Amino acid sequence: MTKPGLTLYLAAPRGFCAGVDRAIKIVDMALEKWGAPVYVRHEIVHNKFVVDGLRDKGAVFVEELDECPIDRPVIFSAHGVPKAVPAEAARREMLFVDATCPLVSKVHIEAERHHNNGLQMVMIGHEGHPETLGTMGQLPEGEVILVETVEDVAKITPRDPKRLAFITQTTLSVDDTADIVTALQERFPAIVGPHKEDICYATTNRQLAVKEVAPKIDALLVIGAPNSSNSKRLVEVGRAAGCDYAQLVQRSTDIDWRALEGIRSVGVTAGASAPEVLVNEVIDAFRDHFDVTVKIVETAVENVEFKVPRVLREPA
Repeated sequence: MTKPGLTLYLAAPRGFCAGVDRAIKIVDMALEKWGAPVYVRHEIVHNKFVVDGLRDKGAVFVEELDECPIDRPVIFSAHGVPKAVPAEAARREMLFVDATCPLVSKVHIEAERHHNNGLQMVMIGHEGHPETLGTMGQLPEGEVILVETVEDVAKITPRDPKRLAFITQTTLSVDDTADIVTALQERFPAIVGPHKEDICYATTNRQLAVKEVAPKIDALLVIGAPNSSNSKRLVEVGRAAGCDYAQLVQRSTDIDWRALEGIRSVGVTAGASAPEVLVNEVIDAFRDHFDVTVKIVETAVENVEFKVPRVLREPA
């Protein structure tokens, strides 16, 4: 039986960013240096495949520090943690390693610098997301006001409208965030922004690649976890760019083949915490159903690499 023809457009860049790659290396190196178990506060990155693989090697994932024994190492996830967490780990004399993405740490430093200059912070982010909680937790309670939408900007009541600065979560939609920033600047003309935008290079690059692919395709599949902010934003960006059928899938087993009947072109990308092995798995699944032609749509080349903490580079 002849398979129908299909063109798969692979967005590039896609998948792992430097911060995710570094965080996973930190867990692997900690297991090699100290043996299992090594505890990790929150999922090291938001991807079940990655987390399950590390769990099989001996990583134990917990949500709070008090779930960790004091005699085993604990790693803080790539999303960052409130200041109170490492302070408590130090108080308990625990061995801990911070796997916070350096670009998230940059936002933490910005927030503290503005606070030290007497400015109240406005954070553009998603309520309850670990990165947002970690960033807001860098400053005393009440010093960071969270906004999620343009509409939220009209509702906030800062202490002094002339003494404000804004920061953002690193994994937001570039376009949506730009609209919120414009609303902030219109309402608070004196508000201070970051020297360089907080949305990270990987988030920006993956969104640009999806925008380039969207006009060429009948459907878009974003490989990523449902709790992955940057992956969910890729779905939204695809739809906004004109691809009505844009779906998030964790594995090839999540693909709705009935919904794809009769289509001739599909875009595939992956969130920053999804490994390339899952992209290959999806491509192989399409080859089972279609006569596939693969085309790469590359909009940027990434060569960023972050060093792991010194404690893991020293001899055991």
